[in-house]
Amino acid sequence: MAKDMTTRCDEGFLNIRVGAIILKNGKLLMVGNERADYLYSVGGRIKFGETAEEAVVREVYEETGVTMEIDRLGFVHENYFYGDAPTNMGKLIYEISFFFYMKVPEDFKPVSQSFTEDDSREYLRWVDPTEDILMYPTFFKTELTHPETTVKHFVTDERNKSDVYQK
Repeated sequence: MAKDMTTRCDEGFLNIRVGAIILKNGKLLMVGNERADYLYSVGGRIKFGETAEEAVVREVYEETGVTMEIDRLGFVHENYFYGDAPTNMGKLIYEISFFFYMKVPEDFKPVSQSFTEDDSREYLRWVDPTEDILMYPTFFKTELTHPETTVKHFVTDERNKSDVYQK
């Protein structure tokens, strides 16, 4: 099996990731787990040899049990943050993510049977993007209330506590 696109880089890590934007009836499907006090996008790391599109289709299937088609690329996100999993606790991570809007089937009924890398059970949750909850990426709260057809580029840097975006 191909390895995840993550590698050590100095004292930190480099990740290449995909995320799915699954919207239905004004709600966004997000993931949580037993260990974290926040939600995050359906998705995960690209495996070596996969394209970003292949990876997001695989990740959606693994996390929801449903094969979905991609609608379009919505966001590219460069993110510097500090790890909170046992394997990367406190380490600086530079992550490049591609977020794709997915074509959600009318009869979509997701079932979560996934786990984090440290075996914490994950769960799925439908949320209103404006809900007062902690979710990552944070720009979903503003950008998904009025989705656009352009691809936007965001840079988040936890070292400086800043969000910047470019079209």
